[in-house]
Amino acid sequence: MYYQTYKRLFDVTLAAFLTILFLPLILIVAVLIKLDSAGPVFFRQARTGRFEKSFNILKFRTMHHGSMGLNITVCGDRRITRIGRVLRKTKLDEIPQLINVLFGDMSIIGPRPQVHSDLVHYDRTARNIIFSSRPGMTDLASLLYIHEERLLAESNDPMKTYFEVILPEKNRLRMFHLLQESFVFDIKILILTGLKIVFRQKLPFVDSLSHAVSKDTSSTSKGRVLMGAPNESAALINEGSALINAKVE
Repeated sequence: MYYQTYKRLFDVTLAAFLTILFLPLILIVAVLIKLDSAGPVFFRQARTGRFEKSFNILKFRTMHHGSMGLNITVCGDRRITRIGRVLRKTKLDEIPQLINVLFGDMSIIGPRPQVHSDLVHYDRTARNIIFSSRPGMTDLASLLYIHEERLLAESNDPMKTYFEVILPEKNRLRMFHLLQESFVFDIKILILTGLKIVFRQKLPFVDSLSHAVSKDTSSTSKGRVLMGAPNESAALINEGSALINAKVE
């Protein structure tokens, strides 16, 4: 209960501060997008939020207006504009989601929101636990899969790789993260995400720290379930259900 209260206060405070701080950058990016290609500055798309309720996520547009195709992107995707490549590489396209945070649709830290069609690829446990919380701008799974587009580009079947390999692993990380209900853990993820975005390949130790954090998923009873220990799956479901009920109340 206190965790959720403090987290929401933290979300609103930080989102308001960052929105004001980044306002000049937002205006510059908006102009560059309009100069680069025809179409709106912002991209809106229906995503699945808390309790599986739909909301419209807000991003800077990084693709040519009216582009059609897969819901996943890979390196070299021709739909992406010139400025869009820069925005995606630096993650600046995510800045408008601060508005989603202020409106209560998202959190700063939480599982990344998926499109509705992806829900059929979630197992019951993942679906119940992940959608019991607000989706976020970053989390442990996003941090460890920050180069997801590159991984998909190397696959002969990107869709199969995503839904059969990447998504299940990301969901295990998401469940572990949510069951922690740890503000300290959230701050660690926020700091590591910032370091990874700013320094990228210049600070290899960031990757080491990220993976050290992820190793916690195999050092606890919760982690052993999430990483595949079958005998404790029932305990995870029960604990997850109790967590969900507490949040609903």
